[in-house]
This record gives sequence, structure tokens and C-alpha cells, in this order.
Amino acid sequence: MNGSKTAPKAEPARHWINGEWVTSATVATSVNPSTGEVLGQYSAGGRIEAAAAITAARKAFDAGAWSHDQQLRSRAIFELADRLVERADAIALMISREMGKTLGDATLEATWSPSTLRYNAGTALSQTGTSAEVAPGVFATAMREPIGVAGIIVPWNSPLALLLRALGPALAAGCTTVVKLPGQTALSNSLIMEAVAATKSLPNGVVNVFTEAGNEGAPLLVESPDVDVINYTGSTKVGRQVAEKAAQTLKRVCLELGGKTPLVVFDDADIDAFAPLVVSALTKFNGEFCMTGSRVLVQRSVAEAWRERIASLLENVVVGRADDPNSQMGPVIDKANVERINRLVEDAKQYAGIIVRGGPIMDGPLVAGAFYRPSMLETEALDVPLIQEEIFGPVLSFETFATEEEAIARANATVFGLAAAVFTKDFDRAHRVARDIKAGTVWTNTWAILSDAFEEGGFKYSGIGRARGSRAMEEFQEVKTQFHVVRALGGSSQHSGTMAP
Repeated sequence: MNGSKTAPKAEPARHWINGEWVTSATVATSVNPSTGEVLGQYSAGGRIEAAAAITAARKAFDAGAWSHDQQLRSRAIFELADRLVERADAIALMISREMGKTLGDATLEATWSPSTLRYNAGTALSQTGTSAEVAPGVFATAMREPIGVAGIIVPWNSPLALLLRALGPALAAGCTTVVKLPGQTALSNSLIMEAVAATKSLPNGVVNVFTEAGNEGAPLLVESPDVDVINYTGSTKVGRQVAEKAAQTLKRVCLELGGKTPLVVFDDADIDAFAPLVVSALTKFNGEFCMTGSRVLVQRSVAEAWRERIASLLENVVVGRADDPNSQMGPVIDKANVERINRLVEDAKQYAGIIVRGGPIMDGPLVAGAFYRPSMLETEALDVPLIQEEIFGPVLSFETFATEEEAIARANATVFGLAAAVFTKDFDRAHRVARDIKAGTVWTNTWAILSDAFEEGGFKYSGIGRARGSRAMEEFQEVKTQFHVVRALGGSSQHSGTMAP
């Protein structure tokens, strides 16, 4: 591993560790899922890079000013947001090309995400504690302090947004960080690192970032006793492994895991207004989104009309290159996932009816890419993979219900509880159903609205802990309580010994 103060060359993309650009012995290629063409090369990190990053972050936390200087933290976080905004267009284009997200969606990610940092720059200055006289002459204070080194493991589907969602509160809390970014978005990662490198207010070692194609560096973050908290976004399967390994050092974990978002449509919902939204909830980010609306539950009295409208809209979705402004949906991440999604749909034909088959694009100008046209299947069974598994692709299940109680039961019939939506004109019914659905976020007559000021996270197998909102920074903090006994005149103590609750 070699360090250099010089700016990175275009190829291969490098890591940013302890204030230096770092290369790796292994070089890998980044591929455009729209075309199958190689976009560039990158240093593929692993255990060596992770270890160096952990050492740098530990030193920066233990010996630097970062952990106890709120003004420095706020200033640096604001500056990082500015540096990212300066690169937003380039980041958006590269995310679109590497991940397959449409250019419009990638632009939304690149331009909206820095606001998360600005929110956290404010929270860095808003940290307060509590104080009380708990007995005559005995004063207690409780203050939050940073937990230490934070390991942040980021998936490929929204590399900037999901990075900043964790990095912002970690830095605001006073933690130093080691970030593992995915190989699928290596060139996008490099542009993000350029923004970090250009943030002069950030002391060396506070933000360390490496790109990994394999699976050696991320496990080291989880296992290392020098990492105090892990923030992981990804599948429930891997989340369980993270929690198990983290338990060996009793480190804290914050996990946002899988989802199976039900969209519950009652008979008074406006089909003209909301059928297009149901389709968008499936195709947004090509169905590769933890909050993808992959289940639509429609009241039986209006099911036929909704079935036909949704099917028609899905059949007319414009699938194309991610960087083509006319595309409504781009490719999935790679051809292996096209095959995986297609196998699941083929297997589902044993218990579900095909409404829209969709499937891989097998000919024409898009054949070289990883394209999958959206599918829609109908089933009443609940104990089947179509309903119980997170597909992470544009496959929609169509289900029907008769009563409000049945709608709630069906919505809650999976192990997931990340998000849900309810469509109705009846406010009281919307409130009742939202209350009884077991999910961390429930929308009424909309979908995928998020705010940095309000918490985001899952119930059940969809996660542990919360991102965004006031709770986010707490995931990266400990609470220290101090007791102070006031001495009386003459040197005698007004209180001694223990005090029972």
C-alpha cells in the first residue's frame, strides 16, 4: 500500500486514508450495466486498507481535537456539503452509469443528499445534557459524548445518500470514521472521496474511505476491538451476520435491512392519481430500493379496475440506458441479478398468476445491458417467496382484501417492517391502519417522502436503530453521568455514601 499527497489519476481510482490517496495491489474494473462496457479501473481494497483506516481513525479520535470540538465539527461538515455540491453533476452522471439508476434519479440523489450534512452540521452545535439536584447538596449531570470509531458499510444502490445518512450524524456526534464503499460504484466513490479530500477543515484520519470488491475489509470493521460502532445498510441475511460478529466485542450496531413495502389501496382511493404512483414505487431506482413498493393490496370491490390500470402502466414503462433522459427505468445492477429475478418469477408461476410477464430484454439495442422489464403477478397465498422475500428488482405482487382488518393482517404477514403506504380519502381509516401496520415509516396517499428531521428505520427483521432525526446522532454516542457533592462551610460534606433510588 502506497501513500501520496498528489491528486489521484483518472485510473485506477484510489482510496482516501489518513489524509492520503492510497492504491492497492489488486485492480478491478467498473462496468456499465446499461451497456456491459468497462467504465474504468479502481484499486480493490480489503483487509490491508481497512486495517490502515482503522488505525488512522483510532489515532484521530484518541489524540485529536475532533471528539470534543463542536465548532470544528460543524464547520467541517458544512464544508464537506459544499464540496459535494460542487461535484454533484459529475457524481450523478457516474452513479447513473455505474449503478443503472436513471440520470434524473441519480441527480436527485446527488443534489438532495448534501442537505443531510447541513442538517447534521446544525445538530453538532445543538448537543446538550441534563442537570438536577437529586438530593440536598448532590448535583448530577448527564452528557452525551462520542462513542469512538464508527465503521460505516454502504451498499451500491444509493452510495452517496446512504453514506451521508450515516456519516453526517457520526461526524456530528464526534466520532471518527472508516467507510467501506462498494466496488459496483467505485468511480462514483472516487468522486465522493475527492470532495472529502478537498474539505480542508477535516483533520487527517477523521474520514477514511476505501472501496472493496470482495469481503475482507468489511468483516474486519465488524470484528475489530478498535471500532466501537457499526452502521450497516443492506440485506437482512448479512445484517444477522454483522450482529453476530459485532457481539464478540459487544460493539453497538445500527442496521437498516430488508423491506417488503405493502401499498394498501382502499375502494375510495383515486385511481387516476395513485395508480401511476404505485407503478413508480416499483420502478423507481429499478426496484433496487429498500422501500420499493413491491406489494400492492387492493380492496376487492375495485380490484379489477386497479389490476387493469397498473398492468397497462407497467407494460408501457420505457426501459432504456440509465443516462438516456427518455428512460423511465434503467438496468438492474448486473446480468447475474437479471437471471436471479427471472428465476424467481418463473418459480412463482407455480402458485401465482402472471398479469405482466416482463422479463429480460433478449434482443435489440439493449441486449448487452442488464435490463429487466417489470413483472406483475397475482396470488392470495402469503407463505410463498413472492410475498416473503425481498426481490430487489421490479417485480410486483398483486393481492386483494375484503375488510380493513384483512388488509392490516396481510400487510403485516411478512418478517419485514421497514415501510408501508395507505391510500384512502378516509382520514380516520388511514390513521387506524397506519397505527396497526408494523413498520417504521407509513405514508398516507404518497410514497417515499423522507426528512432529515424525522427518524427512519425498521420494525421486525428490517433493522435495529434509527437513521435521520434526533435519534440518528444518539446511535454514535454514549451517555456519561457525573455526580457532584457540594461541600459545606468548614469543609464538612453535606452528603456522603450511597443514595437509594
